[in-house]
Amino acid sequence: MIKENLIDYFKVSIKENFDKPALSDYNGGTYSFKEVATHIQKFHIVFEKTGIQRGDKIALIGKNSANWGVAYLAVVTYGAVIVPILPDFLPKDVHYIVNHSESKALFAANNIWDKLSVDDMYDLQFVFGLEDLLPLHSRNEKLDDIVNTLDDALVKKFPSGLTSESITLPETKNDELAEISYTSGTTGFSKGVMLLHNSLAANIRFARTHMPLKSGNKIVSFLPLAHAYGLAFEFLFPFSLGCHITFLTKTPTPAIITKAFQEIRPRLILSVPLVIEKIYKKKILPVIKKAPLSFLLKIPLINLLLYKKVLKGVSEGFGGNFVEVVVGGAALSDEIEGFFRKIGFPITVGYGMTECGPLVAYAPAHEAKLGSCGKAVDTLEIKIDSADPQHEVGEILMRGENVMTGYYKNKEATEQAIDKEGWLHSGDLGIIDADGFIFIKGRSKNMLLGPSGQNIYPEEIESMINNRACVAESLVVQREGKLKALIVPDADVVKALNLTEEALLEKLEDYRKELNKHFPAYMAVTEMQLHPEPFEKTPKQSIKRFIYQ
Repeated sequence: MIKENLIDYFKVSIKENFDKPALSDYNGGTYSFKEVATHIQKFHIVFEKTGIQRGDKIALIGKNSANWGVAYLAVVTYGAVIVPILPDFLPKDVHYIVNHSESKALFAANNIWDKLSVDDMYDLQFVFGLEDLLPLHSRNEKLDDIVNTLDDALVKKFPSGLTSESITLPETKNDELAEISYTSGTTGFSKGVMLLHNSLAANIRFARTHMPLKSGNKIVSFLPLAHAYGLAFEFLFPFSLGCHITFLTKTPTPAIITKAFQEIRPRLILSVPLVIEKIYKKKILPVIKKAPLSFLLKIPLINLLLYKKVLKGVSEGFGGNFVEVVVGGAALSDEIEGFFRKIGFPITVGYGMTECGPLVAYAPAHEAKLGSCGKAVDTLEIKIDSADPQHEVGEILMRGENVMTGYYKNKEATEQAIDKEGWLHSGDLGIIDADGFIFIKGRSKNMLLGPSGQNIYPEEIESMINNRACVAESLVVQREGKLKALIVPDADVVKALNLTEEALLEKLEDYRKELNKHFPAYMAVTEMQLHPEPFEKTPKQSIKRFIYQ
C-alpha cells in the first residue's frame, strides 16, 4: 500500500481551495469547494441517519454533471462503496447491476429514473435525483424528515459554521474498497471491477507528479465519468489539486467539444482517439489537401512556416491554453499521431484498463515515442509474456498498487485474470523496448471503443445475433466509427426457407432493427453484411478477428 490517501487528497484540496470554483455545468451553475463540502456533509448526515454503513454499496447513474461529482465524493468520503453505471445502459441492465452490487441507495438522473422499476431493485432503501439532489423514492419513512431538517443538523454538527478549518472527513484506509466498476451491463458479460482506495490514490499520485496541472487550472470533462479513464483524469485528479472542472452535461460531439474548449480554454485535455481522428479528418485534412497548400508543404523550408501556421490553428481549436493532449482508451493511428508530432502539437498516448483504475503506462508528450503508449507508471511492474520481450510479441502483464482485488462475486473470472503470483493478465499483446516504452500490437480481449469512450464487447452482440435462425456465425467489427455485423448465413436454413439473397438481406435487416432494441445506442449495429465463407479460426476455433477489422 502507498502512504498517500484518497480522502486526504480531497480533504486537503477542499481546505486549500475553499472559496474557489470547483465544479460547473457547461452553460449552467457552479459549486465552490465550500459548496461541494457542504453537500458532502449533508449527505453524510443522510447516510448516517438512514442506516447506511461503511462498506455499503451506493449506485450512481447519469450524464456528467456537477451533481454527479458531488454524489461520487459524498459516497467515497463517507466510506461507502460507489457503483458508477454508464447512463447508456438499458433499464434491465441497470436493474441487474444495482442488484448484483447489492446497492442500498441510488443517485440517478431524473430522466433515467423515470424508466427504471424500483420493484426490480430489491435492496434499494432510497433514491436521490441528480437534477436537484432531492429524494425521488424511499422505503425509509424517516427520509423526508431527515432531508427537511438537514440545515439544522448541519448547524448542530458545525456550530461555528462550516469553514476550511472545521471541515472533517471520516478516516478511510487504503485497503478499503472504494468502487465497483462494471465493464458492461449485460448479464453473463458484466464484471464488477473492485478498486481499493489505494488504487485510486496511486493513479492520482502519479498524475499529480507527472501531468501538468495546478490549483485554479480549468478542465473540461466530457469522457464518461462512469468510465475509469474520465473519472480518474477529468475529475478525481484535477479535483485533488483544486482545479475548476466544467462538465459538458450533453452528448460530446466534436462540434460541442471544440466550442467548449474555445470558451473554457482548458489546461489539460483528455480524449479518446475517435474525437481526435474526427477533428483531424474534418477540420485539418481538408485544409492541408487544398492546392496550393498541399504543394507548398512538400517544399522543406516553406513547410516549416506552414506547419507553424497549421499548429496555431489546431491549437486554437483546442482552446489555445493547453499544455498537453492525452489520448487513451485505444490506439491512435500512426498517420494522425505522426502528423501532430510533425507540426509540434503536444500529444501523447497512454495505456490503461479499468482493472488498474485505470492507468498502466504514460509518457509526457516531449518524451513519447511514435506508436508507443508510454512507460509503466511508478506503482506497477510490467512484463511481456514472451521469450524476447523487446522483439517477440507477448501478453502484457502487470502487478502492483493499481491492480484491482478482483471481480465482485466472481471468483472464477478473478482467477482467470490474476494468476497466483499476482500478475494481472491484460489480454493485450505487445513488446517493450530497451527504454521501457510499451508498444501494443494487438488486443486479444476484442474490446472496441464507443464514440465517447464506452467499452464495447462484440461478443455480447454476436451472441444475440447467432441465436437467429438464418445465422451460422457472426462477427461485429468497427469501421469508420460504426459497428457492422458480418454474417455467415446458415446454408441449410436458407435452403429450407428457399430464400433469395435479397430476401435473406431483408430478414437480416429485420434482425438488426430488433437487435438494436436490446442495447444502448452506442452499441447499435448500423449494417448487416453477408460473408459467404466461414471466418478463419485459430486452433482453439476462435475467430481471427484482426483479419476482418
